[in-house]
Amino acid sequence: MHDARELLTLGDKGVARLARRGYALRLQELESLHRERGEAVAELDLARAELKRSSAKGREAATEDRRAAARLLRERVQRAEARFREARERLTGLLTTIPNIPLDEVPEGRTEAEAVEVRRCGPPPVPADESRHHAAVGAALGILDAERAAKLSGARFSVARGAGARLERALAAFFLDLHTGTHGYTEYSVPYLVTRETMTGTGQLPKFEEDLFATRVGDRELMLIPTAEVPLTNLFAGEVIDSTRLPLAVTAHTPCFRAEAGSYGRDSRGVLRLHQFDKVELVRLCAPDDARRELELMVTHVEACLRALELSYRVVLLPAGDLGFSARMTYDLEVWLPGGGAFREISSVSDCGGFQARRAGIRHGGPNSRKTPVVTLNGSALPIGRTVAAILEQHVRPDGSVKLPEALVPYAGFDRILPGGATT
Repeated sequence: MHDARELLTLGDKGVARLARRGYALRLQELESLHRERGEAVAELDLARAELKRSSAKGREAATEDRRAAARLLRERVQRAEARFREARERLTGLLTTIPNIPLDEVPEGRTEAEAVEVRRCGPPPVPADESRHHAAVGAALGILDAERAAKLSGARFSVARGAGARLERALAAFFLDLHTGTHGYTEYSVPYLVTRETMTGTGQLPKFEEDLFATRVGDRELMLIPTAEVPLTNLFAGEVIDSTRLPLAVTAHTPCFRAEAGSYGRDSRGVLRLHQFDKVELVRLCAPDDARRELELMVTHVEACLRALELSYRVVLLPAGDLGFSARMTYDLEVWLPGGGAFREISSVSDCGGFQARRAGIRHGGPNSRKTPVVTLNGSALPIGRTVAAILEQHVRPDGSVKLPEALVPYAGFDRILPGGATT
């Protein structure tokens, strides 16, 4: 969320910067709501001060007239408090719908097709071949079962069997060991159900409510997390972190739940776009001056996963119009999927600036210094299903078997999956 004063200070510059991502900032409306809130604060402060003075006098001589005057002042304070709450809610309601401002170095453009390629890495991409599609390879191996998934839950769910289920478990363990043992992240086990306030803290609400799954028991509502970014970032909500502790680096392996509203008809085959999938997430909190260095570092952590798995991939810088709501700069890492003949996103690594920290109340500072919002960064490292898809499509052999990358063999307990699901 933005600071209204900062947006108003930017003025037309802020309007222009937000227009790069397709958002039309209503500057006059923002100014009006900010002014109303300021007037309500002034009125409330004045009413409380007069009530305090009246109460002090009343202790000296409590007459009927003074008691009546005090009642009127208390009613005035109550009206001022109600006006302030209304003004604050209206201003906050607008601010929570305004996306983050892209950094100047973010390229122009509105779609993923306009992303700027930074580099290509890994082995040379194998030729495009529809027979390599992970859904077909997984079915032939007997490790993916779309029909039973549909029987259980309908469309956009997946069932993994035997070596496929073990491969998923191995990937999660490998990623967590790599990030905690080599990259310095602290692993957390977090809730999968969170409050609306938690979702608001990272920007999922109110913007993406239609993409979230919610559950209600009695009068208590909780929401299923769409990514571990939500609970990991909000672990520090409402806290002041000693600046000497920064950067903080945390990770978790969780299921993720997404309604995928508006995406029906896209990626309906296979495991690329599911309502439920597992993912290892990375979150970093740092001081503002360290944000760019931390972003680049996180990208190398994701790349380490892809290199270890011997996958062909590329890194692209997203254009302003394709940034996520909370991001001010994002690198996408796209893995080559020969079954579809295209690079597809497997991780987004984003710098959110102070946007999420301001919403969640996460600040940093020293004992005698001003407390300011931290910078939050997040990235997938990696989603399990899409990684399985990439391994199946890139590492399938002419005989139909799939050879696992060497780094994964100690975790899986086998180095090859044969047609029918047997392993060696």
